[in-house]
Amino acid sequence: MYDEEQHPGHGPLAGFTVGVTAARRAEELGALLQRRGAAVQHAPALRIVPLADDGELLAATKEIIDQVPDIVVATTAIGFRGWVEAAEGWGLGDPLLARLREAELLARGPKVKGSIRAAGLTEEWSPSSESMAEVLDRLLEAGVEGRRIAVQLHGEPLPGFVESLRAGGAEVLPVPVYRWMPPQDTTPLDRLLEATVARSVDALTFTSAPAAASLLSRAEARGLLPELLSALSHDVLPACVGPVTALPLQAQGVDTVQPERFRLGPLVQLLCQELPARARALPIAGHRVEIRGHAVLVDGDLKPVPPAGMSLLRVLSRRPGWVVPRADLLRALPGAGRDEHAVETAMARLRTALGAPKLIQTVVKRGYRLALDPAADSKYADA
Repeated sequence: MYDEEQHPGHGPLAGFTVGVTAARRAEELGALLQRRGAAVQHAPALRIVPLADDGELLAATKEIIDQVPDIVVATTAIGFRGWVEAAEGWGLGDPLLARLREAELLARGPKVKGSIRAAGLTEEWSPSSESMAEVLDRLLEAGVEGRRIAVQLHGEPLPGFVESLRAGGAEVLPVPVYRWMPPQDTTPLDRLLEATVARSVDALTFTSAPAAASLLSRAEARGLLPELLSALSHDVLPACVGPVTALPLQAQGVDTVQPERFRLGPLVQLLCQELPARARALPIAGHRVEIRGHAVLVDGDLKPVPPAGMSLLRVLSRRPGWVVPRADLLRALPGAGRDEHAVETAMARLRTALGAPKLIQTVVKRGYRLALDPAADSKYADA
């Protein structure tokens, strides 16, 4: 676990790069990550269709006004607010609110409750867990045979929810408050994909299942899906806001981490624990050296390192204390060609960045090695 007393002066995510795939609330998530020291690479995997332009929402709204449902399930605060605002824009705000007052209104969580009450309505019930599974259990236990249930969708399918209600005999009216579409400009997403495959990001964050599915789809279209799955399975940490968001990744065999509470704050706190715990810490030349994504902590001091230097350092750290030939180091340098002088140049810059030249020893005519402390030799001899 990260200890701020051991690392004063910088945040727990200093030295790490985190990819953000969110379309909405991306600025909020990015700010939370940057406040804790992370470098953020934002690439929206989706775009949101404007509510007032969505004919499906208009049709669903008119259907509810024409025939009031028995139950209305509100799933997200932004979605419920947007629905009411869109109805007002169409001149249907008052008729919609009148129908919603007649129905049994269920809210998935406290934020949705706030939006319902702001519209002058009152919810019948809300689960303490903020879980759609608990909402479904309540509905099925009460019995849904012959009941008409409107479900406000939130940009993604609710796996099993609508199907279970229909299997129980309910008539289900989906209310697609906003829909996700692929981004119009895929350039940022392509750059994030390439950075992930190259392991130049340390974590990817996902706040919706469609964003995860969109990233996977784009990777497949570019022929990068196997490389992406490999990166997410071994080197780049996939962090999802909740279990529904994680489903597209899990379907591809990728394990994810998720906070206990499905919110942005807990998601960031989870990264603050997970990423430092994954960093390699070594006792080298009397110093404690912790190797992070694009920086190194030397005795708790943050040292930004150029990409070429990080490439060399990662190769050296795979077998600390062992001599790594120049030829092996040259292969680790992107675009270095065949000139081993490039290794010497990158190594000189790495030593300067670390501020402690003795951390890396030159072994004449052989290569370079990390100056692992003698007491640690046995521990890392077979690494």
